[in-house]
Amino acid sequence: MIPGYFWLIPLSAVFVLYVAGRLFRMMKAEAPGTERMIEIATYVHRGALAYLKQQYKVVGLVFLLIAGFLSLLAYRFHLQNHWVPFAFITAGVCSGLAGFIGMQTATQASSRAAFAASHSLNDGLRVAFRSGAVMGLTVVGLALLDYSFWFVVLNLFDTDPADSVNRMITLTGTMLTFAMGASLQALFARVGGGIFTKAADVGADLVGKVEEGIPEDDPRNPATIADNVGDNVGDVAGMGADLYESYYGAMLAAAALGASAFARGSIVMQMKAILAPLLIGAVGAVLSVIGIFVVRTKEDASSLDLLKALGRGIKLSGLFILVAVFLIFKLLGFENALGLWGAVAVGLIAGEIIGKSSEYYTSQAYFPTRNVAEQSQTGPATVIISGIGVGMLSTVIPVIIVAVGTLTAFYLAQNIGPERDTIMGLYGVSIAAVGMLSTLGITMATDAYGPIADNAGGNAEMSGLGEEVRHRTDALDALGNTTAATGKGFAIGSAALTALALLASYVSAIKSGLIASGTQYIVLNGNVLDVPTLSLEDIIAYFQINLLNPRVLMGLFIGSMLAFVFCGLSINAVGRAAASMVEEVRRQFREIPGIMENKAVPNYAQCVKISTSAAQREMLLPSLLAIFSPIIVGIVLRVAGVVGLLAGAVSTGFVLAIFMANSGGTWDNAKKYIEEGAMGGKGSPAYKAAVIGDTVGDPFKDTAGPSLNILIKLMSIVSLVVVGVTLAFEKII
Repeated sequence: MIPGYFWLIPLSAVFVLYVAGRLFRMMKAEAPGTERMIEIATYVHRGALAYLKQQYKVVGLVFLLIAGFLSLLAYRFHLQNHWVPFAFITAGVCSGLAGFIGMQTATQASSRAAFAASHSLNDGLRVAFRSGAVMGLTVVGLALLDYSFWFVVLNLFDTDPADSVNRMITLTGTMLTFAMGASLQALFARVGGGIFTKAADVGADLVGKVEEGIPEDDPRNPATIADNVGDNVGDVAGMGADLYESYYGAMLAAAALGASAFARGSIVMQMKAILAPLLIGAVGAVLSVIGIFVVRTKEDASSLDLLKALGRGIKLSGLFILVAVFLIFKLLGFENALGLWGAVAVGLIAGEIIGKSSEYYTSQAYFPTRNVAEQSQTGPATVIISGIGVGMLSTVIPVIIVAVGTLTAFYLAQNIGPERDTIMGLYGVSIAAVGMLSTLGITMATDAYGPIADNAGGNAEMSGLGEEVRHRTDALDALGNTTAATGKGFAIGSAALTALALLASYVSAIKSGLIASGTQYIVLNGNVLDVPTLSLEDIIAYFQINLLNPRVLMGLFIGSMLAFVFCGLSINAVGRAAASMVEEVRRQFREIPGIMENKAVPNYAQCVKISTSAAQREMLLPSLLAIFSPIIVGIVLRVAGVVGLLAGAVSTGFVLAIFMANSGGTWDNAKKYIEEGAMGGKGSPAYKAAVIGDTVGDPFKDTAGPSLNILIKLMSIVSLVVVGVTLAFEKII
C-alpha cells in the first residue's frame, strides 16, 4: 500500500522540471548577440551535439550488452530481480538526458551571457547562473521522477512475499541495484568528456599560448572551438550525469537502509523510514528554486563579492531546507526526530565546509593559489611542485569533516528505532548523505555556471567585444573556476558519504541475497540461525568481515590500487589525445598560410573530430575496470574480499580525488591570477610557467579526479547487482 504523502515526491519533481523549462525559455528570450557571436556559439553547439551523438552510440551498445547480462542473471540463473535490466536502462537514459539538457542549455547560453555582460556584470551573472540552474533542477527532477515510477511499479507488481517486512527489504534492495545504470552512464560521460575537453585544452594552451604567444580563446587557434565544446561535454553533461547518480544513489541507499533498520518495527514506520530521504530530496528541490532567484551582484563586484552572491543563494536554500526537514520528521512521527534532523544538518554543514575548503585552496583570492602564482617566477618546475603540495594539504579538512560527520550522524541516529544497533546508525549516515545533496538544485547550478561563463568569455574574445565586456566575462570566468573546484569538492565529499552508505547497504543486501537464493538458515558459532532474522552483526561475523581476515586485507589493497590504476589510465589517455591535438594545431599553423594574420580560417572541425575520436576510444578501458573488478574479486575473494575492495576504493579514492581536483584548480586559478596582471601578466615568463602548470592540472581536475567519485560508487553498486553471483561461490549451509 502506497501512502498518500508519497505523491508529494513526483509532484515536486514535476514542479522543478517545470521551473527548469521556464528558466530555459527565459534564457532563449535573451538577445543572442551579434552575428559573429551567434556564429561562434553555433560552432560550439554543433560540436557538442556531434560528440554526444557519437558517445551515446557507444554507450548505448555497452548498455544493451550489460542489460543482456543482467537479463541472463535474472531469467536464466534467477540471481537477480527481473525488473533490474529494465530499470538499469531507464536510470541510464535519465542520467544521459539530464546531461544532454544541461549541455543544450549551456551551449545556447554562452553568447547570451556574453552579450548580457555588455550591459552589466549583474546581467551576465544572471543569465549564466540561471542557465546553469536548468542543469541542477533537471538532475533532481528526473531522479525523483524515475525513483517514483519504479517505486510504484514494484509496489503494484512485485508483491512477494506479500505484506511482510522482508518484502520492503527486498523491494528497496532491488531498487538500489537500479543505480547501476546511472553510475555507468555518469562514468562514461565523465571520463569521455574529460578526455575530450582536456585534449583540446592542452593543445590550445601549449601551442597557442606558449609557442605562438596568442591569447586564450583567440579565433586563430584551431583548437579553440574544440576547447569550448569540451567545457560543455565535460563540465556540464559530464558533471550533470555525475551528480545525478550521486543524488539517485544516496536516496536509494538511504531507503534500503531504512527498510532494514525498521524491519523489527511496524510496517507503517518502515515505510516512513523508506520514504523520508525521498521527501527530503523533494523538499530540497523545491526550496532550491528560492535560492536560485536571489543570486545577484553589483556592477563593481570583486571575485569575493561574486562568491558571496552565489553563497547567499545556497545558504538561504539550506536554511529553509533545515526547517522543512525537521517538520517532516516530526509529522512522520519518528521517535528521535531531533537526532534524524541532526544527521541531515551534519550533511548540509559538512557539504558547506568541504565547499569552502575547496574554495580556499583554489581561489586566487586566497594565499595558497597566490603562492603558487609567485612560484611561477622561478619556472614551471616550482609551479608544479607547489601545486602538488597545495593539493596534498587540501585533503586534511575534507577527510576530517567526512570522518567527524560520519561519526556524528551515526551516533545521532542510533536512537531512532526500537533498538540501538549498528544498522540504525548507518541509516543516519545515509540520511546525512541525502542532507548534503538536498541543495543539489542550486549547488549544481553554481557548478554548471562555470563552463557557461568560460564559454561566454571565449565568445567575447573571438567576437572582438570591447575591453570592458572582456573584463566582466573574465570576472565571471574566474568565479566559474572557483565554483567548478567547489562543485568538484562537493561532489567528491557527497560521494564519500554515499559510498559509505552503499558499503553498509552491500552488507545488508547479503541478507536479501541469501533469502532470494533459498537459503533458510546458517550455522554461526554452533548456533543455527534463521536467515530472515539475521542482524547486521550476524552477517559480519558469519562472513568474517574484519581486518584479521586476509581476504579483507587483500581486497583493501586491490581497492586502493584500482584508484591509482584508474587515474593512470585516464591521465595517459589525456596525454595521448593531447599529443595528437598538439600535432594537429602545429600542422595547421604551419600548412595553412594566413592564420596568424587573420587572413585564413582554421579547420576547427578537425580538432573537434580528434578529441571526439580519442574520447570514444580511450573511455572504455577505465570504465570497464569499474564493472569487472567487483565481479572478479567476488568470485576469487568472496564476500569478505568485496567488502575490503569497496573499503579500499572509498578511502583511497576519496583522498586521491580531493588532491587531484584541488591541485588542478589551484594551477588553473594561479594562471588566471597572473592573467589579471600579477607577476608580469600575460606573455611574461611567469605566465608561460603557470600555463605549463595549468596543462598538468587539466587531467587532474577535469578527468581523473572527478571521475574517481563515480568509480567508487559504481564499484559498490556493481557489487550489489552481482551479490547473488558472489554468494553462489560461498559455502552456504
